[in-house]
Amino acid sequence: MLYPRESETREVHSLDGIWNFVRSDPDNPTQGIRDKWFEKDLSKSQPTIPMPVPASYNDITTDNLRDHVGTVWYDRRFFVPRSWRTDQRVWLRFGSVHYEAYVWVNGKRVVKHEMGHLPFEAEVTDVLMYGSENRITVMCDNALIQTSVPQGKITEVPNDNGMTIVQSYTFDFFNYAGIHRSVHLYTTPKTLIEEVKVTTNLKNQNADGEVSYSVSVKGSVVNEADNDLHIQANLYDKEGLLVANATSDGKLEGELQVAEVKPWWPYLMHPDPGYLYQLEIKLLAANEELLDVYRLKVGLRTLSWDQTQFLINGKSVYFRGFGRHEDSDIRGKGLDNALMVRDFNLLKWIGANAYRTSHYPYSEESMQFADEHGIMIIDECPSVDTENFSQELLGKHKSSLEQLIHRDRNHPSVVMWSIANEPRTGSLTADSYFSLVANFTRSLDKTRPITAAIATPYTKDQAGRHLDIISFNRYNAWYTNTGRLDMVTQNVIDEAVAWNKAYQKPVIMSEYGADTLEGLHIQPAYVWSEEFQMEVFSRHFKAFDELRKKGWFIGEFVWNFADFKTAQSYTRVGGNKKGVFTRARQPKAVAHLLRKRYFALGRDLDQCNIPEDIFIYIAEWKS
Repeated sequence: MLYPRESETREVHSLDGIWNFVRSDPDNPTQGIRDKWFEKDLSKSQPTIPMPVPASYNDITTDNLRDHVGTVWYDRRFFVPRSWRTDQRVWLRFGSVHYEAYVWVNGKRVVKHEMGHLPFEAEVTDVLMYGSENRITVMCDNALIQTSVPQGKITEVPNDNGMTIVQSYTFDFFNYAGIHRSVHLYTTPKTLIEEVKVTTNLKNQNADGEVSYSVSVKGSVVNEADNDLHIQANLYDKEGLLVANATSDGKLEGELQVAEVKPWWPYLMHPDPGYLYQLEIKLLAANEELLDVYRLKVGLRTLSWDQTQFLINGKSVYFRGFGRHEDSDIRGKGLDNALMVRDFNLLKWIGANAYRTSHYPYSEESMQFADEHGIMIIDECPSVDTENFSQELLGKHKSSLEQLIHRDRNHPSVVMWSIANEPRTGSLTADSYFSLVANFTRSLDKTRPITAAIATPYTKDQAGRHLDIISFNRYNAWYTNTGRLDMVTQNVIDEAVAWNKAYQKPVIMSEYGADTLEGLHIQPAYVWSEEFQMEVFSRHFKAFDELRKKGWFIGEFVWNFADFKTAQSYTRVGGNKKGVFTRARQPKAVAHLLRKRYFALGRDLDQCNIPEDIFIYIAEWKS
């Protein structure tokens, strides 16, 4: 599924804005289906309220919508121009709806999709009214059960008014729901470019590059009588100069040879990180008639890995970054371009070169931004706290990975696939389950390594043998030995050594940290204070530097980039406070400490320049 882009042959129209919204009765979640609310405006069936799209619906109102369990409904009207009627196809695309969505256009169901955080689309050519007003209706269900990805439980419990429905889940972030990302109508020719797969390679000591492409086509021209469709592929550099071109045969695939290539490098590993070329794909008929055009950005780079290291363009990488969340005040997990730009500015300010999309796929817009800024991504599917392994769950887990990889495989920033976060890998059934998941992932993409963030002790883990890179989460001095700063450094070293000894693979610490209330200062350091967070980080830094000497420790990821909302709990005051930045994206004291470390690592490992403001003037020292 290609990201919607305009071209000579395609138009894109946004349906973002204010929609009408209805909350279903939690005790009667299918009422709207039975009463056919989708056949007319929602306002004719129930009272509606305005609801922004994209956004989570939970924090918009002042009532108890925040904790609603079950279905909600959206609708809006829109015009389709008469010009769209002629000789083309029209598609309706959602960037993400969490968790399950049913979509009707003019009363006719056009698509059903299960899985939050991933796009879906449907052709709506034959259900639209051209030169007239149309209606789109969406039913969204946020319920999580033991066979959804992620998992949850629905229970009925007594309350003051009788019984009520309660959603529970073990993962530590709020189950925001709604139409989270943009909604688009877009047009294509009748015969269209449906998929583009790109792989790249560097040759001759990174002097030359190669772009391999394959194209899938959909449409009425594609039949046995006409096998003469072909592709004209053109590659342009940042200045718009043509650097390579090729014409494919009927197989619709080929290679572009790029001399004097400018490789894609991560941030701080090169003076010009995130260099992108533009690949132009033209679909031509036998008579050279232009049928369709699609353009995408590509970065030329080579990934490799072995038992001790991960390399990009032949150079060893040391990851320094974050686990993150798509989370903000009011909007929840809704796409927010201003927030996205702020986050990338902070990532670069602090000297990070990577993050993990914990614990679900992030927006396509953020993936494009990572490409442009040279930020490496460990791309994680929405499997979190996975347990009670079953065949039905396995099928959905695989589906989430297949959708993720098809969406993100062309992004140079994506350097690794994460197939789960903190799954219950101590179970005996976890061995066969994750063998199947890992092998399935490799069947879809062999160009990137596979990892999973594991919290199970290495002595009980059944999944690590199926991974290429070991990632482990551990909260020394917080969840373990709370407050004991003297029990951090050696514990981190011992556990990392044990993981490496068990599996003989590179090791990353994918989560560490401590909750911190901004502005709370206690000396000596005490849990929840800014002093304690800085001490916890410092003790981990010492362990990481010892581990780096061993040659197989390849990265450190803080948990978390910013404070985020969780389910209500007496252990969470307004959410998880492990952020280096507040939820409003302002730095805590530890951000300045971490910035010094990340840039020091960049200087020592990648010879990057140190910002002038990283060390402030204190005094003139005299010997």
